[in-house]
Amino acid sequence: MAALSGIQIYKMLPQTNCKDCDFPTCLAFAMKLAAKQVELSLCPHVSEESEAKLSEASAPPVRPFALKSNGYEAKAGNEIVLFRHEKTFYSRPGLFLRVYDSQSAEEIKAKITPADEYMVDYVGIELEMGGFVVQANGGDFAKAVSTVRGISHRPLILVGGVDELKAGLATLNGDEKVMLAHATAENWEAMATLAKEHDAALAIEADSVDEMVALSEKVQGAGVKDLVLSPTQRGFNGTLTANTTARRMAIKKNFRALGFPIINFPGDVGSASREATLAAQAIGKYSGFIVLDNFSPEVAYALLVLRENIYTDPQKPIQVTPGIYEVNDPGPDAPVLVTTNFSITYFSVANEVESSGSPSWLLVTDAEGMSVLTAWAAGKFDAEIIAKQVKQFNVADKVDSMKIVLPGHTAVLSGELEEELPDWKVMVGPREAVDLPAFLKTAV
Repeated sequence: MAALSGIQIYKMLPQTNCKDCDFPTCLAFAMKLAAKQVELSLCPHVSEESEAKLSEASAPPVRPFALKSNGYEAKAGNEIVLFRHEKTFYSRPGLFLRVYDSQSAEEIKAKITPADEYMVDYVGIELEMGGFVVQANGGDFAKAVSTVRGISHRPLILVGGVDELKAGLATLNGDEKVMLAHATAENWEAMATLAKEHDAALAIEADSVDEMVALSEKVQGAGVKDLVLSPTQRGFNGTLTANTTARRMAIKKNFRALGFPIINFPGDVGSASREATLAAQAIGKYSGFIVLDNFSPEVAYALLVLRENIYTDPQKPIQVTPGIYEVNDPGPDAPVLVTTNFSITYFSVANEVESSGSPSWLLVTDAEGMSVLTAWAAGKFDAEIIAKQVKQFNVADKVDSMKIVLPGHTAVLSGELEEELPDWKVMVGPREAVDLPAFLKTAV
């Protein structure tokens, strides 16, 4: 169904302006629904007939779903724009490490374990792998699946023929949602039946857009809703073209046959360095699941940080919770350092203070995720706000020294802060976080 305008949607709503949806009028709600910024479920009074029509029209152009297992999730879809700056991207692509059933249990364990245990704290965000892929290669597929599941509870993608997939699925807990691959023009009926039976997502593989559309329509007609597009192209140009064509058709043309997440296999190229570069391209250009054959902490970190940078809402900077934080077990004589809740600013300051060994209190003010200078220029970081945060978090109850240190770039606030906090000694710290250790040892 073609996308509906706000006016077309409005005509199908109750038009009572009851405000039960938290919007002032039905027209305002209709405009948000047309922009796919709210869900139809917010309106409790829509008729069944209108709901049936609007549910499809208001659905995201890229169908959302998640692979799930034992508390882990790998989400995909739900995208509504082609470019991040237009609004934001929602579902971070999962990095999946692949093993083969021809490998021994010891080889699988040696490969899976470090990837499963990998987790890095990046400005308050936990970076980790999305899951694992087991691919048939002439070995014992069921045993390989069991071996992986014995090591990790992360989501699985199973790649093989129908009989191999049946054997692998038999070893799994029925509560988890996996992805099966690949349905093709030759085997789609059997693959669709298997996916439907196990409520699994199904990756469909085709060489061209026309073939992908035909296969998508057949599999959907068989009752499988959670599809994944798997272009056969593996190189830079082919993958970029296939991914971009599918995503542009889904978002710009609302073409439902291609409105699904995409899976790419940079691991098929052989070279680890080329694989990493292809994976980076896939992160930037519309992949929902990225299958790797190689794992190393340094490459995983680079790819996951790239993913966070691209998938961070440009209107909502990465931020930490405002509050008073302890660094190096501070006592009542320790100074209070002030900064904003922009994550990179916070971690830069906290890491430098921690490395100095100087006990300190760190007051993180609510600056809507802005850095110090940006927040000061926007009126989100001033003496009045800082004083309010000092009182809100009961900072005075934690310290006797009553020393509060402003960032060096906002020295102009010192006089105003002295008026707001007359019982405190206001100090001006260095301009750069890297100079904090020396400042704490000599000036405080």
